[in-house]
Amino acid sequence: MSTSFITDDFLLETKVARRLYHEVAAREPIFDYHSHLPPKEIAENHTFANLAEIWLGGDHYKWRAMRTDGVDERFCTGNAEPYEKFLAWAKTVPHTLRNPLYHWTHLELKRYFGIDRLLNEKSAKAIWDEANEKLKTPELSTRGIMKKFRVVVQCTTDDPTDSLEYHRAVKAERSALHLYPTFRPDKAVWIADAAAFQAWCAKLEAAAQINTDTFQGFLEALKQRHAYFHSLGCRLSDHGMEQCYDDFCDDATAGAIFAKVRSGGAPSPEEAQQFAAWMMIFFGHLDAEKGWTKQLHLGALRNNNARLLTKLGPDTGFDSIGDFPQGRALSRYLNRLDAENALPKTIIYNLNPADNYLFGTMIGNFQDGTIAGKVQFGSGWWFLDQKEAMEWQMNTLSSLGLLYRFIGMVTDSRSFMSYCRHEYFRRVLCNLIGNDVEKGLIPDDWDLYSRLVRNICFRNCERYFGLETAIG
Repeated sequence: MSTSFITDDFLLETKVARRLYHEVAAREPIFDYHSHLPPKEIAENHTFANLAEIWLGGDHYKWRAMRTDGVDERFCTGNAEPYEKFLAWAKTVPHTLRNPLYHWTHLELKRYFGIDRLLNEKSAKAIWDEANEKLKTPELSTRGIMKKFRVVVQCTTDDPTDSLEYHRAVKAERSALHLYPTFRPDKAVWIADAAAFQAWCAKLEAAAQINTDTFQGFLEALKQRHAYFHSLGCRLSDHGMEQCYDDFCDDATAGAIFAKVRSGGAPSPEEAQQFAAWMMIFFGHLDAEKGWTKQLHLGALRNNNARLLTKLGPDTGFDSIGDFPQGRALSRYLNRLDAENALPKTIIYNLNPADNYLFGTMIGNFQDGTIAGKVQFGSGWWFLDQKEAMEWQMNTLSSLGLLYRFIGMVTDSRSFMSYCRHEYFRRVLCNLIGNDVEKGLIPDDWDLYSRLVRNICFRNCERYFGLETAIG
């Protein structure tokens, strides 16, 4: 049976949308500035053993759907055989109608493997065999996939203590692929778990070769790692938080809290908040000094199921959208950095669509005319990276800011099967613009709106991040 709905004009409802996608968006390469891909697999050009490894391993989107469909955990994160896991997913797929997983599943089958059939229990074995044969070919190794999808910039997400050995290896090759790390210092910010913080400080000390027993030593070690990341092309940092920290304290107080924890004490909740706020200002200064872009991923309510967190660990599909108040703390944080002339280029991503207009107006408060789109309202993230929520985000940005300066989509993924997210986004974007043209809401000026689409797909990223792409 053909997956006839994944046609050349999938999601493209008008003549203008179809022309925009096929003549403009589809021709642009990929600048994937935020992902969680393992750099080791990129450097070593990993070949995947089977479809379960590349498609189901680590994919909490699919695990959540399978659990909801009554699938036992051993077929999700457990010890079932690879084909058993794949078959359990195949049985679930027909039940994902109207969930974006149904679109993504068949788009990925077609783009990666050339398979144009609906996945279900009956077709599972034939699809398994055909895909596994193609996974043996160089075209579907990690590097082969990135070449196939014309990925010219790939940023990963990395702890300050990471060696970055795989980034070094790829850089030494002088290949067409530009692999850059992203500085993610969450473990330096949150000290409520004193034991975990102590253990992480030991790792930081080993990586930087600087004693971290004192607050000054701790900060020097972080500066050293920040500079090391910069030397390997890093130009982005990233922070995952429920909301910004704004309980600012002075240097002496932050140092005293650090000393308390390093000597074995536990911080009070107020002290943990104060230390986090101080550290976020510290990192803002580092990023601004180096000309980096800071990413703030706000609003996730993580690890909701304590029983399954204990059993399976984090990042296994038990997070959700949080309803934290965002406005005041976000404003105070950005304002503090701006007042100190230390506000770097910043991307703010929200996870609660109720905050779209809040974020859409917040970015306008801190544009200063020095950089086009200096503060960005980030693309639809996590639960919002599907058609409806992408449209919400772009409509909000269009209404309150400048869509023309938007830096577009990211995969935000641990899977090499996620590059189709860029195609999905581009089709949604072209459809949005095409519909406006057809309705007479924007002028039918090809040069005007084709330039907007081209910029959002790739060109704005080139200008905004200042990272080498070899495209020009």
